[in-house]
Amino acid sequence: MSVPVITYGDTFTDFVGGLERLHGPVTVVRRCSALAELIAACQTGLARAAIVAGDTSELGIGVLERLHTSQVAVVVLTDDEGERRRFDALGIAHGPVLMEPLQLADLVTEAVANLPVSGTQMAAGYADPAHALMPVAIPDDQPADLSAGGQVIAVWGPAGAPGRTTVAVNLAAEYAAAGKTTILIDADTYSASVAAFLGLMDESAALAQACRLADQGILDGPALARVSVKVAVQGAHLQVLTGITRAERWPELRPGAMATVVGLARSLADYTIIDCGFCLEADEELSFDTMAPRRNGTTLRCLELADTVFAVGAADAIGVPRLVRALAEIEQAVPSAAPRVVLNKVRASSIGSAPVDQLRHSWERFGPVKEVQSFLPADFDVADTALLSGSVLLESAPDSPLRHAIALLAGRDLPVRRNGSRRRRRLKV
Repeated sequence: MSVPVITYGDTFTDFVGGLERLHGPVTVVRRCSALAELIAACQTGLARAAIVAGDTSELGIGVLERLHTSQVAVVVLTDDEGERRRFDALGIAHGPVLMEPLQLADLVTEAVANLPVSGTQMAAGYADPAHALMPVAIPDDQPADLSAGGQVIAVWGPAGAPGRTTVAVNLAAEYAAAGKTTILIDADTYSASVAAFLGLMDESAALAQACRLADQGILDGPALARVSVKVAVQGAHLQVLTGITRAERWPELRPGAMATVVGLARSLADYTIIDCGFCLEADEELSFDTMAPRRNGTTLRCLELADTVFAVGAADAIGVPRLVRALAEIEQAVPSAAPRVVLNKVRASSIGSAPVDQLRHSWERFGPVKEVQSFLPADFDVADTALLSGSVLLESAPDSPLRHAIALLAGRDLPVRRNGSRRRRRLKV
């Protein structure tokens, strides 16, 4: 059976004519003059493979996902050694420009045979709504163990500033201070604020740089270290990938590239903490092409990849109902996530006397089945002091109740001061 092929790019050799003279293994059904034309043609189901020659600089994870989602294999013709290494990292089949037609036909046939099965995680998982319309392939073997390597923790919550960044930054600081290698990622595509929280004058958007390198297939450990910012926390170092500096830069954070960044961080660090955006809606496909960039795709992908998800909500009459609704949304958007509920800013002035008991009682009566993992006390003066000084709570207010409550989430064994004496108790998650 002949494999229909679409070609893109020009070289000094007539590889199309050579393929046609074979009269069999492959058939060139269309020649494209632009990459956008190639993608559009592949999405029509016209071909099973695409041969790219000449300028391959635009070929990255984003383009590869689009073509693989359309069940189109990719073969590249290039003599550039650097590009060959890049394509090896991306898993793209490639050969020399002067490749013999029969060898090229065999390479195309092999690439089609090795194409990822529709319904696997190759595309963008929950980050691509079109992916949900495809039949799900059930593997015969056991699913891959995502916990291999370090732990990935996503800190997420509904709109209304419930304290996601406060929890994420201080949770990462606790792990780093405990001697664990830690990477903090600001993946909020609406209001990235980790850099400002830590007092970093960073205008380069380290995460956007890492995603660009990942998209090109050239992101590795040394490259990630170069683009990240190092923050000292009690003699330890916290590696920070700062977020986008302007909200309109969200297209730079593509789900596929983000998955590569998170995967590399998992392999390098004991703990990877991700500060996620609030929005989970996937209605964008109603007004855009299904393969267009999605602002919430990065958040959905991070939640999908995380081993642990902390759902942070404000403990007041507005924040709690928002959290309850948001938990229902995340269950639909990312069924694999099992969020641990954290109620932040707990105070008697907004709840009444014995706020923890009242919140627990109300949650048991009206909330979802999920149990509240932690109650973080409201300590606005301490939080403001830390923000003003660009420091974390374990440095600016090490004995504050808020710091101790966040340390409990990290399972740290801390000395607790009571009535002028110091006692130790085991803080368990």
